[in-house]
Amino acid sequence: MLLALHKPYGVLSQFTPEAGSRWGTMAGFKLPPQVYPLGRLDADSEGLLLLTDEPGLNSRLLDPAAGHQREYWVQVEGVPTAAALRKLAGGVRISGHDTLPCSVRRLDPAPELPMRVPPIRVRKSVADSWLSLELTEGKNRQVRRMTAAVGHPTLRLVRVRIGQFQPTDVVPGQWRQLTARERAAVFA
Repeated sequence: MLLALHKPYGVLSQFTPEAGSRWGTMAGFKLPPQVYPLGRLDADSEGLLLLTDEPGLNSRLLDPAAGHQREYWVQVEGVPTAAALRKLAGGVRISGHDTLPCSVRRLDPAPELPMRVPPIRVRKSVADSWLSLELTEGKNRQVRRMTAAVGHPTLRLVRVRIGQFQPTDVVPGQWRQLTARERAAVFA
């Protein structure tokens, strides 16, 4: 089975709590037994997380050689220049690694998303803006490190698409099983 979960802010992509952690886990979402997440979203990131009970799907989705796209909507501090966007698209150096080229575009108007709890910080003297980043790799905290590398720290990060699958009917904390057509879109 393949499930889509909209992971809310403040939840780890795991079922077992970490000692002393302030973050919640997916244990409270009443998921079917034996499912595990395909990839991760950090506790401070939100959005589409796939879960399965099928062995072998991790490598099909997560191996950078497979070039499997994932789209993130990113609220950043400030308004990136065209040069900053080109730099992001061409790849930046983070943690001694050059990121692969990616697709980057401004989202204007800002996407309509459920309010985050707690809301992001707002600074009256600093504008913010939204970007779409399409990546084919997923290093630890990669999107956040990429936007910081071009001078625009991430304020909010939401994964909205994996492959060609972009659900619009799953709200934070809810999950559902994918149809055959949706499953095909994930691997497209």
